[in-house]
Amino acid sequence: MKRHGWSWQQPTRRAIERDDDAVEVWKETWPRVRASRRSAGPGSSSKTRPGSR
Repeated sequence: MKRHGWSWQQPTRRAIERDDDAVEVWKETWPRVRASRRSAGPGSSSKTRPGSR
């Protein structure tokens, strides 16, 4: 963000709709979701030439 000239902004108060219990559950769930993504492997960016990159 700083590279683009933006600064960190934080609201002055929390949203009324915020569900702290759901936030805690997500904090536990996120590392598993993030780890389960497929890693980038060899592949092709061309649909017509499979060996090109």
